[in-house]
Amino acid sequence: MKYRKLGRTGFDVSDIAHGLWGMSGWSGSEDQESLQAMQRAIDQGCNFFDTAWAYGEGKSDGLLGKILASNNGKRLYAASKIPPLNGRWPATPEYKYRDVFPAAHVVSYARKILGKLGTESIDILQFHVWDDSWAEEPEFRETVEKLKSDKLIRFFGLSLNRWQPENGIAALRTGLVDTVQVIYNIFDQSPEDKLFPVCRELNVGVIARVPLDEGSLGGKMTRETKFPANDWRAKYFGPANLTKTLARVDELKKIVPAGMTLPEMSLRFILSRPDVGTTIIGMRKLAHVKENIAVSDAGPLAKALLQRLKAHRWDRVPQGWSD
Repeated sequence: MKYRKLGRTGFDVSDIAHGLWGMSGWSGSEDQESLQAMQRAIDQGCNFFDTAWAYGEGKSDGLLGKILASNNGKRLYAASKIPPLNGRWPATPEYKYRDVFPAAHVVSYARKILGKLGTESIDILQFHVWDDSWAEEPEFRETVEKLKSDKLIRFFGLSLNRWQPENGIAALRTGLVDTVQVIYNIFDQSPEDKLFPVCRELNVGVIARVPLDEGSLGGKMTRETKFPANDWRAKYFGPANLTKTLARVDELKKIVPAGMTLPEMSLRFILSRPDVGTTIIGMRKLAHVKENIAVSDAGPLAKALLQRLKAHRWDRVPQGWSD
């Protein structure tokens, strides 16, 4: 496992991170198996875990808390997220900051998350949605500063809305944001345009999420793939998105080098970018842990292949099915 500095946090984090969303809201999840997968990841060098209160109303935070407790003495990093008070994803300018992240709401959930994790403070606490129209709200600054001064958190971050990597740059320039979590993968390359340069300038740590486009870049989905109605992917990979996504996946499969898989190429594409501190990927199964963590040691892709992958950029805008 290789490690990178996560911006100004100073944390040396594994470049492959463990994402816990699928452990509480996706079909096929089983708690004991999830715990075993997390432990195997730790044993193989993974030290960064990303969760959120919204992942099962604290369930994933609780699972992470169990793992942290059973690995006392190891430096593991926990990142979680505060849900919006109005329960709306994504955030938009029409919502007032006070209706989404009022101080009392934020502090209350920070304490709830802290209780689930069982740690002295939260390594990184993120807002689960964001809109840059709120960047200069006095309550935003007051709340983040209070979270830190009260030692509820070590560092503060934002999880940016899907396909809106520039909707967060104003917040970064306030100096309050230590890390930013953003969708970045072979299809979604737009963070390279403006967000990553600002992160370099301000030494803000980048946490890349959705490396396999919610599963399509895993290479196993077909046009007949269907998910249970209570699985979020049933909406994301509905009629409006599945067919056109798989058409693009088919084109990518044509350029996967011999001896490499599509998911490996997809992860190594992200690891080839030095701006990225760590890459979150869901690993609910032991086999997933072995495959994904091995990618860390494989290193960046060849420059020629990276150049070819630029042509597979897919600039998208949020849709009702993508929320």
